[in-house]
Amino acid sequence: MNKNIEKKIKDIEQSLSKEYEKISEISLYNQHKVLKAFQKNKVALTDFAGSTGYGYDDVGKTKLSKIFAEIMKAESAIASPLLTCGTHTLSTALFGLLRPGDLFVSIGECYDTLKEIISGKNGSLKEWGITYKLLKYDTPTQKQQAYKFIENKKPKLVFIQRSRGYTRRTDGYSIDELKLMIDKVKKASNNSIVMVDNCYDKYTKKKEPIEVGADVVAGSLIKNPGGGIAPTGGYIAGRKNLIAQISGRFTAPSLGTEVGSYNASYQNFFEGLFLAPHITSRVIKGSMLLGKTLSHCKINSAPSPSQIPHDIVRSIEFNDKEAMIKFVQMVQQISPVDSHVRPEPWAMPGYKDEIIMAAGTFVQGSSIELSCDGPVKPPYIAYIQGGITYEHIQILCENIIKKFGK
Repeated sequence: MNKNIEKKIKDIEQSLSKEYEKISEISLYNQHKVLKAFQKNKVALTDFAGSTGYGYDDVGKTKLSKIFAEIMKAESAIASPLLTCGTHTLSTALFGLLRPGDLFVSIGECYDTLKEIISGKNGSLKEWGITYKLLKYDTPTQKQQAYKFIENKKPKLVFIQRSRGYTRRTDGYSIDELKLMIDKVKKASNNSIVMVDNCYDKYTKKKEPIEVGADVVAGSLIKNPGGGIAPTGGYIAGRKNLIAQISGRFTAPSLGTEVGSYNASYQNFFEGLFLAPHITSRVIKGSMLLGKTLSHCKINSAPSPSQIPHDIVRSIEFNDKEAMIKFVQMVQQISPVDSHVRPEPWAMPGYKDEIIMAAGTFVQGSSIELSCDGPVKPPYIAYIQGGITYEHIQILCENIIKKFGK
């Protein structure tokens, strides 16, 4: 490494020492929590064995779900490789909880991939007679109007996405912000189900959404809780009666979680879950290093480079199409997998705009690994996340300084 660049990165890391200590404290707290859950449920080598056919008496499947419930402080959970991704997981929960004639609302925008599930074709919620309302949540007036609407209409379900997705929010919701939102929803409509999309957020704080009043929480295993080695899967946790409803959609009403085999080993799911607090803490530290490095190069990013992020995503605003594309391509070039491939904008399924995505990852599409993507439209914002080793993010910062530094 160039000595000047090495010194600059070390200076940035030194300036973040207090924040790094706080992140390590959160990681240790969550590691204790995970370890206790493993010990309480008596995880054994025999739990890693796969199953076939119906999957009856699949101990690994059952125990993995119990551990997720324990970690999330939930009554029940489904953690399964049969949930193919975050979008599938969220869809399963929504279809499991909602019925024809129900109204559900989202406080703020949700991910583009959910929009087809809500109102598209091929069996969307709309086609099943379920009504949806987006409640804008950007200004104080809009926030007041959102809770007033909930108070008047008493929706069956209120959906909150903690992370930003492809929106202009500067950060995900903190756990304190989330508690305030849930408290206001419950005050306005006590019987409404509060469902939280927890993708990109798990282990970033000491508490999880269930602990601040959420009824159901869902996310992907190829993000934070998979520790970078879970090969697929998703999780849904919450109140026992609600998880039972969702299990009827997950498989069939007569089967629930009793069936479902996975012939490969469960080892990567258990091991990834155990590693996840440490991996997530390294990602959060790396995000702060990246933010400071970008700031040094006069490039705007969010959240603030001096603020501990609430999720693993950092947005970088280029205001220039070519600059955004070249940055994403640079991330691909320093990836351990497919570094020789040059990503280009394409019509990715589930999105209305062309997407460019750098994802030279061991697990395809894994967002806990270093990856970068975004819709190719003004103001040309790239969303970068992950990094299963802190050193990989340091290498990215070296390249940014070489390319953009003064």
